[in-house]
Amino acid sequence: MITHLKGKLVEKYPTHLVIECSGVGYFVNISLHTFSKIADTENIQLYTHLQVKEDAHTLFGFAEKSEREIFRLLLSVSGIGTSTARTMLSSLTPAQVRDAIAMGDVPSIQSVKGIGAKTAQRVILDLKDKVLKIYDIDEVSTNSNNTTKEEALSALEVLGFVRKQSERVVNKVLSQDPALSVEDIIKLSLKNL
Repeated sequence: MITHLKGKLVEKYPTHLVIECSGVGYFVNISLHTFSKIADTENIQLYTHLQVKEDAHTLFGFAEKSEREIFRLLLSVSGIGTSTARTMLSSLTPAQVRDAIAMGDVPSIQSVKGIGAKTAQRVILDLKDKVLKIYDIDEVSTNSNNTTKEEALSALEVLGFVRKQSERVVNKVLSQDPALSVEDIIKLSLKNL
């Protein structure tokens, strides 16, 4: 198994890149998230996932270990293949995918092209417990009845932000520190909106 590649960046495109390692050029499939994270420097390192099939060996690359971890979790869901998982990580950041699964946010997952309601529900059903355990997310902090969270969301709406987008950011902020005050939630959320 190839776990990472470190070498010279030869070609870079939104869907793939070529890395030269000791004279060998590797064609690596990437998500838009990884594309945005990779600087146009000569030497780079990517974390990889090798998919072996009867007719092909396909290499997928990730700028961060966390993205590769989410990718592998998605592949464990029946009906999610490498192209769908890569599309999810191109449409949403790894943190947004993780938070959507942890919160049971079907509309966020369903917003990804090619994912219907049933697939989105299956992703949440299959991965919610794993995500909560792996990332040590406290389910209490994800409770939508949280008045602090609701006050912060209302304030962000008044400031002109779309509720759905604000909710994702607020959930992310709360997952990092559930004990934040309303003011702190708003300040941290504004940095990410």
